[in-house]
Amino acid sequence: MAHIAVVYHSGYGHTKLQAEAVARGAAGVMGVSASLLTTDEAIANLDQLDGADGIIFGCPTYMGNVSADMKKFQEVAAKKWFTLAWKDKVAGAFTNSSNFSGDKLNTLIGLMINSMQHGMIYVGTAMMPATNDPAGMQTLNGPGPDALNRYSSFVGPMASSFMVKPPEAPSKGDLETAEHYGARVATVALQLKKGRA
Repeated sequence: MAHIAVVYHSGYGHTKLQAEAVARGAAGVMGVSASLLTTDEAIANLDQLDGADGIIFGCPTYMGNVSADMKKFQEVAAKKWFTLAWKDKVAGAFTNSSNFSGDKLNTLIGLMINSMQHGMIYVGTAMMPATNDPAGMQTLNGPGPDALNRYSSFVGPMASSFMVKPPEAPSKGDLETAEHYGARVATVALQLKKGRA
């Protein structure tokens, strides 16, 4: 059995819904369990993450970067860097912001670089843009809110909440993208675990 930990911060509840979708996707893979930890819970139980086969990090994008709570977690978790305690674990990341861009890519890159600093093996989405709505790619408005990977992100799932309160936002497609991603990361982690055994 492989285990995936999803460590997230959510300021208003949108990213929590995204984190739950990631965990649901991971736990939906046969032979994988998943746990959901806020950054505060992860800081309080940092050693528990040593036993995970993969860790997926998520936070909202604030002012084009990771949230302060996620940054705090990263700085506390730096003690794991000294011993490379998370080396060769699978890693992933996701983010949400209040609009289409918000410079979300910068947040994902920051989360990815932090994973790489720990020696982790980072997994992208491997999902084509608007995979379930290719016709949406041929319109001026682009893919709609039900489209999977409507932001064309290969680094990790992106979601937008605009000024809509949860649970109406993020959109169905954004949450399903997160769920698919959780399953992908879990599958890779399980494959590595079986191969190492």
